[in-house]
Amino acid sequence: MLALPEVRWAAAATACFLLALPLQLTGQSAWLWGPLYALAYVTGGWEPGWEGLKALAGRTLDVDLLMVVAALGAAAIGQVMDGALLIVIFATSGALEALATARTADSVRGLLDLAPATASRLGPDGTEQAVPVEELTVGDTILVRPGERVGADGRVLDGASEVDQATITGEPLPVAKESGDEVFAGTVNGTGALRVRVERDASDSVIARIVRMVEEASETKAPTQLFIEKVEQRYSLGMVAATPAVFAVPLLFGGELTASLLRAMTFMIVASPCAVVLATMPPLLSAIANAGRHGVLVKSAVVMERLGQVDAVALDKTGTLTEGVPRVTDVRPLPGSGVGERELTILAAAAERASEHPLARAVVAAAQDRGLPVPQARDFESTPGVGVTATVDGCRVSVGAPTRLLTADTAQGAALGAATGQAPAFADATGRAASFADDAAQAPAFADPTGRAVAAADIVQRSALAAGTGQVADLVAELEQAGRTAVLVVVDGVPVGVLGLADRLRSGAAVTVSSLGALTGRTPVLLTGDNPRAAAHLAAEAGIEDVRAGLLPEDKVGAVAELERAGRRVLVVGDGVNDAPALAAAHTGVAMGRAGSDLALETADAVIVRDELATVPAVIALSRRARRLVVQNLVVAGVFIAGLVAWDLAGTLPLPLGVAGHEGSTVIVGLNGLRLLREAAWTRAAALRA
Repeated sequence: MLALPEVRWAAAATACFLLALPLQLTGQSAWLWGPLYALAYVTGGWEPGWEGLKALAGRTLDVDLLMVVAALGAAAIGQVMDGALLIVIFATSGALEALATARTADSVRGLLDLAPATASRLGPDGTEQAVPVEELTVGDTILVRPGERVGADGRVLDGASEVDQATITGEPLPVAKESGDEVFAGTVNGTGALRVRVERDASDSVIARIVRMVEEASETKAPTQLFIEKVEQRYSLGMVAATPAVFAVPLLFGGELTASLLRAMTFMIVASPCAVVLATMPPLLSAIANAGRHGVLVKSAVVMERLGQVDAVALDKTGTLTEGVPRVTDVRPLPGSGVGERELTILAAAAERASEHPLARAVVAAAQDRGLPVPQARDFESTPGVGVTATVDGCRVSVGAPTRLLTADTAQGAALGAATGQAPAFADATGRAASFADDAAQAPAFADPTGRAVAAADIVQRSALAAGTGQVADLVAELEQAGRTAVLVVVDGVPVGVLGLADRLRSGAAVTVSSLGALTGRTPVLLTGDNPRAAAHLAAEAGIEDVRAGLLPEDKVGAVAELERAGRRVLVVGDGVNDAPALAAAHTGVAMGRAGSDLALETADAVIVRDELATVPAVIALSRRARRLVVQNLVVAGVFIAGLVAWDLAGTLPLPLGVAGHEGSTVIVGLNGLRLLREAAWTRAAALRA
């Protein structure tokens, strides 16, 4: 607490006041208690007074300055204790506000301040050196021992362990990590040791990005706050103009000077709009902190307020509604080819193993997930827009776009395969590799789609006869109609099968879509650059009816503009570079944080750090509750001001009681706003009961 200057000055002013008060009440000399009261005035009033003078130099009238003037006015008419009490209460109120703001920031930073101070960096010769994490650079290798926190975002080079990354991804159980897996700074390693290659500088880590967004949030003000400040300026000027009238009118009717001056001072205190100004920020900042603890980084109080105003939602498809990672969903050998699902998967994975294309990684992952052996390939070639070709056990295997491969390879390859008897190698039940070119008597047998054993020597003839382009076209059309991406596998020019790949819908996406519809009164719109069939298939799974597919970035902006011309306040949720223009054009933009592009993250108003789509309706509900608390606070502040002013003008309101009532209302509205820091506030928002 004492790290805050506001708290230190308020504590000093309070101490001086508490020392002076008993001396005055017991009739001690004014030379004893007078200097203590003076110190209370100085320690509690110099900072707000200085800020008020600076504001006055900028031609604005600050409430802080009015408080200091009122205290000095009370001292000038002999009410030294009352003026000191005003200073102490005002300083204490400022300290409470500073504490509330600090608590809001700490609530988020407590989640973010996770990365260790040092990491164990390994040299080329294997030597180990403890270095600050800020000195780690991309390409460095660090050692993470059991129980340690990971020092940087990176990828596992060697070792196996379970890593607790709940603070970053929200996963409730530790995640198994091995070579090739990504790890995040600040997550906790389990029982194994890991060697990790650093892939991001400390300043670009997930944690660092979150911290920067929190700092941005703390530096902005909501529109309601700015509007209130504009009202405050006019209100304060009117109050200053009214104060002389409150002082002069009783004098004109024979009132006493001291009583009239005291009434005017009390009026100026109780009529000041401190509580009105404080009514806005605590609820919004508390909502920002609570959302941050649950993986939603709202960049400013402006955004938190705007989130509650949205009445239409537009969702991107890949990486937003879906996981953004393609997976093999169908393995379809061509009828009569003699190739089964197992062999087709092995062939495709072997050819794709050296490729960096996302679909290639999905094919290799499918083989690994099924526990299939992936043989080494030679003479790998990659042709953009077509696919890959590699030699697998002496056979030329091509995997890629059906239309391109059919026109490029099929005719020539079919003739060559039939003439030479070359065929791909598969592993038989014993694990021994067998080539189609093996002698028919020695070659292992495979089961065809009917379950009948087929000799390897027979497959070539059957494959060449059965695999026609029309057959492939029908299978490709069937898969694409179901929303799949079709990949053709060709062996020595002969098509042997087709793989279907698709991006999987995120867990709970359909529930999220339904919740957003309930909140906004309208089912979300799907905006995607993907093909219409894939978009329509996924939209049907998610429960979306309005589908706009095949869109370029400018088309997405046009769709958002169309909705806004219809009077809608549009929330756009996306993750890619192509979503950035729509994120910027929307009333509010939200980016998926884990896989989101840098441009999308910078453009968006809020970031879903853990990629939990279900947090979108929750943060909207939380924003609406924050707005309701703002309204409650404004009502409370208005009632207090009206009641105290009426009491002062119609009767006799003691200055200490007026100060207590004024500052009490300020504290009440501040504490009311802090209710949104509680876990129950997020739970209610997530349940859509806020």
